[in-house]
Amino acid sequence: MSRQRADSDGSLEPDDEVMPYSDDETDDELDVSSEGEPEPPVAGALHPPADARPSEMAWKVKANDRPYHHLPEFKKKVFLCIKKSRYSGNAIKTYKYNVLTFLPLNLYEQFKRVANLYFLVLLILQIIPDIATLPWYTTLIPLVVVLGVTGIKDLVDDLARHRMDKEINSRKCEVLLDGRFQESKWRNIQVGDVVRMKKNDFIPADILLLSSSNPNSLCYVETAELDGETNLKFKLGLRVTDERLQEERQLAEFNALIECEEPNNRLDKFVGTMLYEGKRYPLDLDNMLLRGCKIRNTEVSHGLVIFAGADTKIMKNGGKTRFKRTKIDELMNYMVYSIFVLLILVAAGLAIGHTYWYEAIGSKAWYLFDGKNQNSSYRGFLMFWGYIIALNTMVPISLYVSVEVIRLGQSKFINWDLQMYFLEKDTPAKARTTTLNEQLGQIEYIFSDKTGTLTQNVMQFKKCTIAGRSYGEPTTAAGLVLERGRPVDWSWNQYADRSFQFVDHSLVECIRSGKDKDANEFFKLLSLCHTVMVEHKDDGLVYQAASPDEGALVTAARNFGYVFLSRTQDTITIKEMEEERTYEMLALLDFNSDRKRMSIILKFPDGRIRLYCKGADTVIYERLSPKSKHKETTQTALDIFANATLRTLCLCYKDLSADEYEAWSKLHQEAQVAMSDRDAALDRMYEQIESNLMLIGATAIEDKLQDGVPETIAKLAKADIKIWVLTGDKKETAENIGYSCSLLTDNMQIHYGEDVNEKLKVRQARRRLEPATFRQGTKKPAEAFFPEPGKNALIITGGWLNEILYEKKKKRRRLRLRRLGKRPPPSNPQDCQPMDDSEKEMRQIDFVDMACECEAVICCRVTPKQKGNVVSLVKKYKKAVTLSIGDGANDVNMIKTADIGVGISGQEGMQAVMSSDYAFAQFRYLERLLLVHGRWSYIRMCKFLRYFFFKNFAFTLVHFWYSFFSGFSSQVAYEDWFITLYNLCYSSLPVLLVGLLDQDVNDKLSLKFPKLYLPGQQGALFNYRNFFISLFHGIFVSLVIFFIPYGAFLQTMGQDGEAPSDYQSFAIVTASSLIFTVNLQISLETSYWTFVNCFAVLGSIAIYFGIMFDIHSAGIHVIFPSVFTFTGAASNALRQPYLWLTIILTVGISLLPVICIQFLHKSIWPSVGDKVQRNRKKYEMELLQEEKKKAPAFERGRRSRRSAYAFSHSRGYADLISSGRSIRRRPAARGVFQESIREVPQTAAENI
Repeated sequence: MSRQRADSDGSLEPDDEVMPYSDDETDDELDVSSEGEPEPPVAGALHPPADARPSEMAWKVKANDRPYHHLPEFKKKVFLCIKKSRYSGNAIKTYKYNVLTFLPLNLYEQFKRVANLYFLVLLILQIIPDIATLPWYTTLIPLVVVLGVTGIKDLVDDLARHRMDKEINSRKCEVLLDGRFQESKWRNIQVGDVVRMKKNDFIPADILLLSSSNPNSLCYVETAELDGETNLKFKLGLRVTDERLQEERQLAEFNALIECEEPNNRLDKFVGTMLYEGKRYPLDLDNMLLRGCKIRNTEVSHGLVIFAGADTKIMKNGGKTRFKRTKIDELMNYMVYSIFVLLILVAAGLAIGHTYWYEAIGSKAWYLFDGKNQNSSYRGFLMFWGYIIALNTMVPISLYVSVEVIRLGQSKFINWDLQMYFLEKDTPAKARTTTLNEQLGQIEYIFSDKTGTLTQNVMQFKKCTIAGRSYGEPTTAAGLVLERGRPVDWSWNQYADRSFQFVDHSLVECIRSGKDKDANEFFKLLSLCHTVMVEHKDDGLVYQAASPDEGALVTAARNFGYVFLSRTQDTITIKEMEEERTYEMLALLDFNSDRKRMSIILKFPDGRIRLYCKGADTVIYERLSPKSKHKETTQTALDIFANATLRTLCLCYKDLSADEYEAWSKLHQEAQVAMSDRDAALDRMYEQIESNLMLIGATAIEDKLQDGVPETIAKLAKADIKIWVLTGDKKETAENIGYSCSLLTDNMQIHYGEDVNEKLKVRQARRRLEPATFRQGTKKPAEAFFPEPGKNALIITGGWLNEILYEKKKKRRRLRLRRLGKRPPPSNPQDCQPMDDSEKEMRQIDFVDMACECEAVICCRVTPKQKGNVVSLVKKYKKAVTLSIGDGANDVNMIKTADIGVGISGQEGMQAVMSSDYAFAQFRYLERLLLVHGRWSYIRMCKFLRYFFFKNFAFTLVHFWYSFFSGFSSQVAYEDWFITLYNLCYSSLPVLLVGLLDQDVNDKLSLKFPKLYLPGQQGALFNYRNFFISLFHGIFVSLVIFFIPYGAFLQTMGQDGEAPSDYQSFAIVTASSLIFTVNLQISLETSYWTFVNCFAVLGSIAIYFGIMFDIHSAGIHVIFPSVFTFTGAASNALRQPYLWLTIILTVGISLLPVICIQFLHKSIWPSVGDKVQRNRKKYEMELLQEEKKKAPAFERGRRSRRSAYAFSHSRGYADLISSGRSIRRRPAARGVFQESIREVPQTAAENI
């Protein structure tokens, strides 16, 4: 029973089995189409209509004719009337600065930061004598240090980019100039040049392959730099260029005109034509060698440069990376703005105070006359700017640099973590950014890919069913089932892959005895029906498969005695149980994601013609003959295999008569040369021949979960982190993996796309009928979508996602027409179309709310763009911190969209890693990244910021209290040099080390108690409440630091009979009290003490006294009398025991409330962290006991589910094989191979 599927005109339901739309449209094309297209694109059309071709073919390249590309028609305006060629040179530039632009550009970028600009303005104000209350160097020195540190960091980064650019641009290549090949640097290559490349050379530009030393101009390339895949891919030269362009003279005379698409970022598509000697030849991606690839196994290749430098596809794919900022960053900026406002208000209040004071006292006191004829209002205005300067340290200039240093340190700790190092691949964890570490401690949603991320993407043939009988359980050769079996000994097969594990001896015995013809036919099909390529090397065979699935199936056939040896354009040679046979290949019907199957038509040595087919059960069963046997038993076996989360394929065959094949072949050849709708015509021919099939059996392949995935998911769930799986794989496969990794459980109620759509329609209808209840802007109703008790899960396909979110193109067209007034909005409340954009938004909000009510969400058959859209929806409507994790090129979109992107260096290449913020080799390391490094980073950063704001408020507001006793004259309470060095030397190191090293509990306890992660998600440790607590704490400490010394100095006599109550002694006492207070305060905040922390606290105090006695000495005063004015003040003041008692009293009263509050909090209102700390010893003993116990083996779920489809990969090598450009010509003789016959499967991106 299959549901009614969508058609092109109007659908009842979307098709769960297919991607909702092709993802080869770039974003800008979608934008253009959404604005101006009168009609939606025709479903399934792979090529543009004929009338669209001229606009596409706007890029013209003429071979061996450099002046042609500088004609006026190919120039573009750069600035005003200045024009340059639209064709880029081949030099690339990734650096930002050069010798001339570094200083101005870097300063410009740094002064875009508000705090730096503020201090520059302040510096200018300090130069004005009338308002300068502090010397200019008090601002200049910290500003220069901040700008210098940041500038040096930027310079080091840019020098690395310069070195990389220079290395790439200076690579050598042979270019055809003046009729002969000359060695040239890459930077000198131009569009239209003919180049010669040799084995192991990198390809310097996007090049049209003309000819090579291999038969039929076949060229092998490795695309590791492009997509991370190390397997070889195959490129082809046109037949005409292969035949005519082998010699240097022929290449020099080559004068073809290439017309093709303009430069774009689509790695999977190229459309063009070549006009050569009066004839046009079509060009596609198979003819192109892309920059970034490497020539392999091809001695010499010749090509024509089509795109160079910045126009190449790899450079176009560099794209604009989204700038990511943490929540703390945004909050910190808002707090700095708040401090600006507070500073202005305080300065304005004190300026007004000076105005009134001068009216009442200052103008009447003859001893205060300064000879300036200024009224009180003008003096108040000057005092406003004076206080802006005096109180400038409220805005912490060193804050941003300190934050960057802390983040850099946290990143290094992630890189150095040996527990996130994967030994098998020698892959350490890598923090590719230094700006997001604390955000790792605030993650609420994780969006994960499936294949290669949760699973290993390493396929193993585990079970099969042949003619209704299942194999794969531990069984003896006699058929006796065992509880535990030993692996089969493959020593009888010299071609066997020794790493292949199989425990059913009965199947091996059945094959070797030759009694079961179905079993032999089964493995013969596996050895013949595929697009695997084979290379013969000294140590055996090397297979190149279009997917890991195919590689696993051909390897299984090899081990069971059916060894694929070689293929040519029209033959396949296999070894059947020691007998070598060659079959004539009549047709190869390749796999694609729509067909979900592949077939091959073979002529046997005895003249019989047979079609072999393998594919998904959903498509094979529709095409089985009514006479086919074992359908029910095979379906039962498929369900059992699916329950064990195995990926399945059905195998079948069909015998053809010669007449039947000949008739079909003629129609097939006509379809192959059709000028329009060629793919549709071929599909119709495939449908015709792939009917009335006879079922043989089915295979079951295991796509193993990565180690520790279920445990990691369970641990993250306890930390209240929701995990969504976004995959391009089939619904059944994704669901089965969901069960196996514990994301789904048997007690969950699963809701599918149709259920979700129905619930959303009901909510939408109610909203239309009761608009007042659901009015936008009012509080959303608390009514849940799933009011029933119990856990819920949502499984939705890409087609349903588009249906639910109104993203289908035909619906977007309706919206477009409605906006243009060509169609009235729907008035029927039951109409499922949105009435306006706000209703569409409400529908999206409803979907996100519903999904967030579920314990687990799995989106399958989704395109890369949909993955990014789902992440965007949660970010937009939940204001949540999101993390995406994936390993393939199809995950790049969601990795860049999420707040944090994590790449797994797995089977699918390194493109995801290159786009990520963090990278490691296994999914299980995500647990440690978040619960240990993320949580620690968040706690450290919050503690650092709270303390940093506190110490600056405590330091600066002393000036505020002093102003009440200085006639609001903007005189400062400290010595100038103390103000200059306070944030740089006296108080920076202890807090910096807390930001780098502090931890409330160790890493093991962090993992044992995931609930410790919750404060980060809630933003509980740093917010406006904490900011104002720091502000009031600073106000309190500044009051104590000012008024206790003030009271102590009032009417006081020193030991020597002199009064120590002078301004300089007072400044020293307040400064000393402040240094002791802030350094002891950070000691109270420190949870994790090391020698370095202790040294920093004591060292900061020692540095303060050392520098103070130096700058107060008579020697330095003699050298700079106007700069160092506190001569002898420190030694005079600090020899008075009375003043030391004052300092002790001041520090004690400042710290006592903090000590009391901390005691009460930990005793009466302890947090989860406090409780864990209190019982730390007990928990550590429990952990030691747990480590001694062996972890139980993970059991798979037993719930019955539909079979999973294994054959999910990209289009195979059928075109290459049937075109005759096979991997190698068949060797004349073949010796006996050694035991280690290796298989190197091609790892393809997942279903996209």
